[in-house]
Amino acid sequence: MKYISDELEKIKKSGLYRKLNIVGSAQGTHLEINGKTYLNFCSNNYLGLANNPLVIKAVKDAVEKYGWGAGASRLVSGNMKLHEALEGEISRFKGKEASIVFPTGYMANIGTISSLVSKGDLVICDKLNHASIIDGCRLSGADFRVYPHCDIEKLENVLMKSTKYSRKLIVTDTVFSMDGDLAPLPDIVRIARKCNAMVMVDEAHGTGVFGKRGGGVVEHFNLSEKVNIIMGTLSKAVGSLGGYVSGDADLINYLRNKARSFMYTTALPPAVCAASIAAIKLIRENPSLRTSLWNNVRYLKEKLELLNFNVISSESPIIPILIGDAKKAVDVSKFLYKKGILIPAIRPPTVPAKSSRLRMTVMSAHTRKDLERLLEVLSDVQNLFMPEFT
Repeated sequence: MKYISDELEKIKKSGLYRKLNIVGSAQGTHLEINGKTYLNFCSNNYLGLANNPLVIKAVKDAVEKYGWGAGASRLVSGNMKLHEALEGEISRFKGKEASIVFPTGYMANIGTISSLVSKGDLVICDKLNHASIIDGCRLSGADFRVYPHCDIEKLENVLMKSTKYSRKLIVTDTVFSMDGDLAPLPDIVRIARKCNAMVMVDEAHGTGVFGKRGGGVVEHFNLSEKVNIIMGTLSKAVGSLGGYVSGDADLINYLRNKARSFMYTTALPPAVCAASIAAIKLIRENPSLRTSLWNNVRYLKEKLELLNFNVISSESPIIPILIGDAKKAVDVSKFLYKKGILIPAIRPPTVPAKSSRLRMTVMSAHTRKDLERLLEVLSDVQNLFMPEFT
């Protein structure tokens, strides 16, 4: 299969070749890779819960009682008490009647979108939505429209020209994972109501980070009663694994009977559910976790303003430094790596061509010393690579 070797060579020459780092430690602010310790500024473990002692204890207790694997899909024999308990916990957390848990966020998006709309319907999404949303829209078979990033006027224009459709669905991330900005959710909800469209949001990077109780961007904007479908993941701030959808009871029962990525897959191990339950309780009961996170975010952003980098405007703990060329982004990432800082280069197809970047993420557990070390090394990057940013 020579074409595979040829294609790999093209990928390498274009600066888009990817390799896996092997982490030999628990997830946290510092990671061990190949026997060396690195400061971790690329994790979505925003609140540090992936290695929290209470979460670990919940996992151990669950394994002792329920074993590890679920053994089957939830519609066969794999629906265990902890799956039901987790769905109840999520529903209370999100302020919705019911919830359904999928093994991954990707499966939640493709299963939900392709169940809600099909041929003859219309699905509309933001240009910078996550790949799982885009794939779900394509798999649905519905007519698919994309509006420019956060362009409310264009979204409304699409809807106003789509009166022939009886079923219309708008899907958007609440926090965009590569730019770190927020969707204009109040405007999206207003337009959807005006044009009789459903709204589905992906709270992957909002859950645990935004809102008075950490409920997400929907809570932040006080829109829980106006957003039809709230999807999210348990693998970011919750520090666990899985995806979920919350809404009214009819919606959830419908997805249990229609979503193929729920019906035809083995259930999450019960201990994973226990980890998520413990983490959600910590998020609700310990607002200090979010306070520490946002203190770190504000401090780092203030200091970065003093350095002459092209920092993409962000409203979240995701702080992207735009570089442009993929190879240049890799070179800077390699320099950081040599200095003990882990921030991989983000390149196409994850981001558009000529918009490669360093995507930094901040955690509540980062110390001031950690942040100062990052800033020190970024200052070296400025001195050595400044022509690369002009």
